[in-house]
Amino acid sequence: MSSLLSNYMQKEEQLKQLQAELDKLENDERLKAELEFKDKLQSLMAEFGKSAADVIELLDPKSSAASSPASKGTSAGSNGRRKRKLKIYKNPNTGEVVETRGGNQKTLKAWKDEFGAETVESWLVRVEE
Repeated sequence: MSSLLSNYMQKEEQLKQLQAELDKLENDERLKAELEFKDKLQSLMAEFGKSAADVIELLDPKSSAASSPASKGTSAGSNGRRKRKLKIYKNPNTGEVVETRGGNQKTLKAWKDEFGAETVESWLVRVEE
């Protein structure tokens, strides 16, 4: 019975900590700006009947054209390995962006040494084929 109470109290404390983190995030001006941008972009997309894929195609026509032949070529590639996904990280402290297909990228390793791997992974902006 006491372990159940202990478990409850522990979960209650975790909930308080998470709520404090959430409150802190909600007051972050960067988050407010990103949420405002997202809302405006979604309403603009809805107004014109466009999807996220349409917007990406419009802004970067090479991305869809480049991904089509790449996907055909990778299955019949000479070495038989699939091409790794491109991961794009952005350091919120400096604004520096790193694009890599492997974990052995010099800047990314330096960030992980300085800030920790979990923190740096939270900086992942997007993953592309």
